[in-house]
Amino acid sequence: MDVTVGTEVPPLTIDPVPLEPMKTVGALLQDSNPIHWDVESVRALGMGDRPVNQGPNNLAYVINMLVAWAGGDNAALRRIQCRFLGNVFGGDAVTARGVVTAVREENGERLADLDVWLERSAEDRVLAGTATVAVG
Repeated sequence: MDVTVGTEVPPLTIDPVPLEPMKTVGALLQDSNPIHWDVESVRALGMGDRPVNQGPNNLAYVINMLVAWAGGDNAALRRIQCRFLGNVFGGDAVTARGVVTAVREENGERLADLDVWLERSAEDRVLAGTATVAVG
């Protein structure tokens, strides 16, 4: 893979963010917070009228983008660190993006460091962080 500083990772768009996986992930995580499945709870908190996607789902979109870029090799993802900046709601369209900020050798392995993010639009990032991916 030809990777240099400034290389953009092919984006991954989720449009729309589906509702059913929110319930499934909530059950798997034993997350009893009703904002992930009960619209009335979301309304009562003044957060709108759509369920809120779980943070792990949002992070998974970025991870899936990176793994696809690495040729489907889950083990190529060496590190990821992200901050959650906003909520993603059922029905939103979001895009995971990344750009290489450094390429280096470590223990005989070629690694790419990246800035990564999840956005509703260029002006509305809902997750941002850094990652390291083995690039061959």
